[in-house]
Amino acid sequence: MKIYSKEELNNFHYSLTYDDISLVPTTISSIRSRRDIELKTTFLGLDLTIPVVSSPMDTVTGIEMCRELDKAGALGILNRFDSSITKVLESNSNENGIKAVSIGLDVPDEILEKIADRNYIVCIDTANANNKYVLQKTEEIKSRYGLKVIIGNIACGSTLQDLENSGADAVRVGIGGGSVCTTSVQTGIGIGQVSAILDAVMTKKYKNLRIEIIADGGIKHTGDIANAIALGADAVMLGRMLAGTKETPGEVIKYNGMLWKKYRGSASFGVKMKNEFVEGEETMVPYKGTVLNVLDSIMDGLRSCMSYMNCNSLEELKSCESFVVLSNSSYLERLPKV
Repeated sequence: MKIYSKEELNNFHYSLTYDDISLVPTTISSIRSRRDIELKTTFLGLDLTIPVVSSPMDTVTGIEMCRELDKAGALGILNRFDSSITKVLESNSNENGIKAVSIGLDVPDEILEKIADRNYIVCIDTANANNKYVLQKTEEIKSRYGLKVIIGNIACGSTLQDLENSGADAVRVGIGGGSVCTTSVQTGIGIGQVSAILDAVMTKKYKNLRIEIIADGGIKHTGDIANAIALGADAVMLGRMLAGTKETPGEVIKYNGMLWKKYRGSASFGVKMKNEFVEGEETMVPYKGTVLNVLDSIMDGLRSCMSYMNCNSLEELKSCESFVVLSNSSYLERLPKV
């Protein structure tokens, strides 16, 4: 069996995703209790209790989700598809738990000015960050308002220097990996999430860049979050894992004796305007209760992983260099049998 470093894994001859790899403990752990493990981190100048960022989807992040994530020490990015941003900007109070908002390229100047007045982080929410108009908008926001800017998405690190030069503070890495995203199927674009993250992380390292990396898409379990951080991501963006919680926008629906909530991609038919190209699907996910329950489960899983890997902090987890590539049978063996 070969144990791969990040650099070796980045040079692997196939594009890899989370189901293709696993962390391997190779040292004696000195961690006595998982409670001693620290998950706090700094991301875009914010002190977070957990490196989780919510996806700015209309069925994931509304005002209530932002508030609850802020209380829990995570970061919510308010979606741009309903009237939530208008409600927030028209409110007289700035104590609403909102620190980041998403915008499109056509955002009016008066909206940007109100966002700047509150010093929110801006997420330019597009499918392709490798676009001159995205870079122009980033440059405009940085020069006029000096706000922190997240852009996305990219599938590798080849343009990372250009993105940083435009003023981007963080980038969402991943194209086509979302559970309700059909971009790769529709366009033939994208690579596996592990390879996408690694290429961006290694490019950042080799070019000594400051831009922060957000692993966006393909995360199904807490183990995927642990792998994303171990690969070098600064934070993970979650959509489906947070979907179906009490705090997501939308009503709870009872069907066949079970409770459900709607979940759809940002480029799905229900979101896109008439005659626009659809790159997302809509579905229903089981109702999960409060988002705090989900975050607690994530933190428990992360601490458990870190105790195996002898990592007391997320920075130590990010320095891991012991991965294996799984055969299909190895992956299937890991799954619970019921």
